Amino acid sequence: MQVGDKIVFGNHDWRVLDIKTDRALIITERIIEQCPYHEAYTDITWADCSLREYLNGEFYNTFATVDKSRIIPVLNKNLNNQWYGTDGGVDTRDSIFLLSLDEVCRYFGDSTEKLYNKGKNQRYWFERKDENNSKRLARLQGSEWCWWWWLRSPGRVNIKAAYIWGTDGTIGIQGNNILKGNISDGKCTGGVRPALWLKL
Repeated sequence: MQVGDKIVFGNHDWRVLDIKTDRALIITERIIEQCPYHEAYTDITWADCSLREYLNGEFYNTFATVDKSRIIPVLNKNLNNQWYGTDGGVDTRDSIFLLSLDEVCRYFGDSTEKLYNKGKNQRYWFERKDENNSKRLARLQGSEWCWWWWLRSPGRVNIKAAYIWGTDGTIGIQGNNILKGNISDGKCTGGVRPALWLKL
């Protein structure tokens, strides 16, 4: 197994993002579903959001027992938003999780320098000319069109969460409304690309 490989695990196709001695970090190749980051419009962090509860409960339980034995629970650092300083919340122990701003910048090419060195004219979006943007695009399961997907990091305030824009893969560091994304989207909510550490 190598970084960049596509593998099948459980009922989904996954992409390998990182490999350690005995484990690999993988993320679903496609957006597996659409749902809100949280079930209510209120200040929230990853630790207490309904999407985390769903991923580590109902979604986790879709895996067979033998597959569950290969999913390694990890302690995730939930950093404050690097541009706005918004509270990232406490560290969490997760079996299934979403990527953070820092992780999505490290694992889809290396854009960390741009994350930690905000341009003077940047306010809402991560660098639009980032050469790694296209690597973050993802298609909806069962569809050939791309959609935006959630990160676990907070946006500009804690009623928003960071995301990857579905048109060009740009990082929406200011964030989208946790309940249903942009108000103009109506009932269309953010995409979910679960990630996990897999025992090798």
